[in-house]
Amino acid sequence: MNEYEARRLDKIKKNQALLAELDIKPVVAKRTRDADGRPPPKKRKVLEPTAPSRTSARIAAVDVKPSYNEDLNIKPVTLPRSAPKKSSRTTHKRELGSTFVDDTEPLVPTKNVEEIQAGWTAWEPVAGPPRRDEQNVYHFDDYEDFTPNKSPEEMIREGCFGGSYYRPLKSRKLAIIVEGDWEELPKEWIEGLSVEKYLTSPTYDPDVNKYKVSCGQSIEEWEAAGWISHEHDVRGWFQWYTRFFRGRRCEDDARQVSRWKKCCGETGRWRRMLLKKYMQLGVRQVFDDGEDEDAPEVSPVMHQTCHHWAYEVRQEDLDAFWASGGR
Repeated sequence: MNEYEARRLDKIKKNQALLAELDIKPVVAKRTRDADGRPPPKKRKVLEPTAPSRTSARIAAVDVKPSYNEDLNIKPVTLPRSAPKKSSRTTHKRELGSTFVDDTEPLVPTKNVEEIQAGWTAWEPVAGPPRRDEQNVYHFDDYEDFTPNKSPEEMIREGCFGGSYYRPLKSRKLAIIVEGDWEELPKEWIEGLSVEKYLTSPTYDPDVNKYKVSCGQSIEEWEAAGWISHEHDVRGWFQWYTRFFRGRRCEDDARQVSRWKKCCGETGRWRRMLLKKYMQLGVRQVFDDGEDEDAPEVSPVMHQTCHHWAYEVRQEDLDAFWASGGR
């Protein structure tokens, strides 16, 4: 036996002697038994979760993902869907705003409502008109990556948003009715058009749209989702586009251009899905729906969605997509 073991045994003997002297006996818990004489099952000890005492310096150093809604104090609001999920060629009309829920307190804006309203028309153009190239693509000198190929006037005249984009709008964020703002559009954009049919219709009419289908969500749903910058454009993206096209510049430009790029830019989701649909159907020629009844129909809903974002598939786009093998 080595010296360590000898000391260890000696210490054990001393402890046992001390326990005997103090008359300390080990406590044995009594366990009751059930009717069959079996002991009850042991209970697992549940520990309450606690917050970690240490944090990762690497995670703490990462920048917080930016939120475009922080300054606007916008809260998501649950609203019923006013646009059908599936669309087909139909002549039905649907009410807009009739299912709007108004049983809660209005969302209080961060600025005075009158001050916000005044800002909608107080701007002056600071940029010149865009250039249009041989492929009918628009180019803006200060936003080179923003390249729509439809002007706001073309969108309105060809038919968009079911003719109801500028209908009277009840904003829960501002707790006001917005109407009459279509009058700011240049007169030449709407000359000869029926305002009641193409801009301010209280009902969404898919027959007004270029591709004769219903698509998208209502402005109320855009507001509830937090996509509206009320201090700039209370009606959303297309209203921003009409003002940007006319030379206005504001703090919301970068966000709106980014949204367009994600939707219909060169790698935009809806643009690529539409081009892939052409490939799946084996269609190599772009055509306007309705011109050739015998031609394959390539997703009118996707076409109308892209049209709402100022983009229309051109032959050059389709040829390049086929050449790339759909990549």
